[in-house]
Amino acid sequence: MHVTVNGEVVELSESTPLLDYLISRNLNPAVLVVEYNRKILHRDRWSQIQIGDGDTLEILSFVGGG
Repeated sequence: MHVTVNGEVVELSESTPLLDYLISRNLNPAVLVVEYNRKILHRDRWSQIQIGDGDTLEILSFVGGG
């Protein structure tokens, strides 16, 4: 199964819940914004979304600085 994540094609072995995918990549959900198939998802829906073949994700993180 192929998914595009931040412009790069990633191969997943099976459909995966979005929240599980983020955690498996050692990403902190508290500082992320996720666009799923061109729609920004509210954090409450991340555990309900199953990433499937052909899906597109854009994952952005907040960083502090000055």
